[in-house]
Amino acid sequence: MRPWKRGLLRFLSFDPSSAKTASSLQTGYIEAMTTYPTGPVATAIEERLRAALSPTRLAVIDDSEKHRGHAGHDGSGESHFTVEIVSPTFEGQSRVARQRAVNTALADLLAERVHALAIKARAPSEV
Repeated sequence: MRPWKRGLLRFLSFDPSSAKTASSLQTGYIEAMTTYPTGPVATAIEERLRAALSPTRLAVIDDSEKHRGHAGHDGSGESHFTVEIVSPTFEGQSRVARQRAVNTALADLLAERVHALAIKARAPSEV
C-alpha cells in the first residue's frame, strides 16, 4: 500500500477520544462525504428515475472526468454516468427489461445530453 493511502486510512479511522493531546485536534473539521456532487443533468436523471421507478436505493455517479479526451466528452462535463438502482419494479424482470425501463425513463436525456450510461439495476431481493 502506498504511504499516502496508509496515512489517509489512518486519518479516516482516527478516534478522537484516544488522542493524547485533544487540544491539538479539530474534530468535525472534515466530515465524510455522504452524497455525490450533482449538476443539472445528474439531478434530472435522479428526479426522473425516482418518479418512474420508485427506487429504494439510487446513486447517480458522474463518470465524465474519467473520459476526458474520449469521444462524447466535450469538456463541459456531465456526459458519462453510472446509475446504480434498486427498485421493486425490477422483481421478476430480466436484465434487459430493467435496462429498457431505465432507458425509457431517461429517453430525451439520452438523446440530447448524455453520451454514455452504465446501468446496474437490481431488485430488492438481490441486494
